[in-house]
Amino acid sequence: MTSSPARSHTAAAGAVSAATAPCPVVVIAADGHVVELNAAAAGLLPAARSGRRLLSPDWLAAASGDTRAVSGPVGDRFFSAHPSAAAGDSIAWWLVDETECRSLLTELEAERARTRFLNDASTALLSSLNLDRCTEVTARLATQYLADAALVISPAANGRLPVVLCDQRGEVSRRTVTESPDTVPGLTEALRGFPPVPAQWIDPSTAPGWLVPADFGEVGSLAVTPLPGHGVSAGALVLLRRGREAAFTDGDEILARLFAARAGAAMSAARLYAEQNTISETLMRELLPPTLQHLEGVDFAGGYRPSKDTERVGGDFYDVHPPGEDFPETLAVLGDVAGKGLEAAVLTGKIRNTLQALLPLAGDHTRMLRLLNNAMRTSHHTRFATLVLASVRREESDVVLRLTAAGHPPPLVLRRDGTVEEVETRGSLIGVLPTVTAHTAHVRLAPGETCLLFTDGVTEARGGPLGDTLFGEQRLMRAAAECVGMPAEAVVERIQMVTAQWLGDGRHDDIAVMAITAPRGSHLSAVDGTTRGRYTA
Repeated sequence: MTSSPARSHTAAAGAVSAATAPCPVVVIAADGHVVELNAAAAGLLPAARSGRRLLSPDWLAAASGDTRAVSGPVGDRFFSAHPSAAAGDSIAWWLVDETECRSLLTELEAERARTRFLNDASTALLSSLNLDRCTEVTARLATQYLADAALVISPAANGRLPVVLCDQRGEVSRRTVTESPDTVPGLTEALRGFPPVPAQWIDPSTAPGWLVPADFGEVGSLAVTPLPGHGVSAGALVLLRRGREAAFTDGDEILARLFAARAGAAMSAARLYAEQNTISETLMRELLPPTLQHLEGVDFAGGYRPSKDTERVGGDFYDVHPPGEDFPETLAVLGDVAGKGLEAAVLTGKIRNTLQALLPLAGDHTRMLRLLNNAMRTSHHTRFATLVLASVRREESDVVLRLTAAGHPPPLVLRRDGTVEEVETRGSLIGVLPTVTAHTAHVRLAPGETCLLFTDGVTEARGGPLGDTLFGEQRLMRAAAECVGMPAEAVVERIQMVTAQWLGDGRHDDIAVMAITAPRGSHLSAVDGTTRGRYTA
């Protein structure tokens, strides 16, 4: 029984006629005895008699002498009773049927609960683009709101069905099933994206053992719903309930389909993202600069920093190609494509592939540059590039280089006496003019000496105390002079560190650095010739 304050009427009993009232009316004295009731009230309350004490319904009998409206059930219906003053100390109770209103309010609250569930489900499903997490969230939400246990079954892969199961305890597990989906009524159709088979058509006793969680008990009701995806089915959702009395209603199935539509869209988006991410990772590995090391008796080291910390590739690149059957020297390449980001990185990939195809011509740098220039000018790209080619070979303890710059800053040579020399090589840009001119310089490195190749991202780095000052060639040469005698890796790290300190948090272009070092002689006590310590040269 419920009650609420109401304004009592002060009208006299003669002003109210129970016989002509449009609803059931019962007049009750202060001592609880019925004074009068109309025909509608007599039909509603067959146990009520004039002159007798009102005993049923108990919520109305308990309200005798009260002046507040009360409500409660009468049989299978629900009424509210509103009091008004009658003759003497009697109270006339007007009974209003609120069964339909309460039913509508109940349906409205249920619909609000369904809407909240679908909104919460959408938020949870879209919070991650991880496919495994998305399938687990789908199974867990379905178990929490729709069934006693739920399974998310993905389309078969290599003859096996990937299954994510959330059992009656809310524990999620993964497994693969070799059984045919035909063993579950409606599952084959759901995996293909066809409309679901009504749950009332499915005999729960036919559920195979692999579908039912351990210790679940008898399956009382089974529903299979497709998970629609983007163009293709994302899988199927299987719902299990225990007990025949908990069978899926039409409303339950509609709610399951609405939830499955959201879950399928989220799973499809996560699967598409995973596929695209795999493709991106595969392509990215081809665009990333390689790891350099000791090769053919020469030490190589490289370092790369993209223009944005959120990016992994850009317009600067370097490569080292070991000698082959048609080219006896190691070919090192460092270049810079105009622009930044992924578009520039795509062109660097094409340039790197083209140069690799031209390796048999590595003995003639100018010819390689001309062929590369022709390839770039005939493509749809309007970007240009600068390059440095370095053919490297070992001659006894020295390293001999042929260096050709094409529109690129000339390399620096770090001598053992502490001096830094600029290599006399020059050439035109690649991808702009119909003809290419280039001049090749010859350099010999004694043990411990280094040839430093770099892009203009180093010299044009803006920073310093004022925040907008170019790092410049002079600062680079002074920094390089501090690296004399260092191993190739240390030279690269030092140049990168100095440049980063100059930049601070400022914006910058892509930065690439490569060091080619003639190894120092072996340690006097070394067995393998690489032990650190005192050297012969």
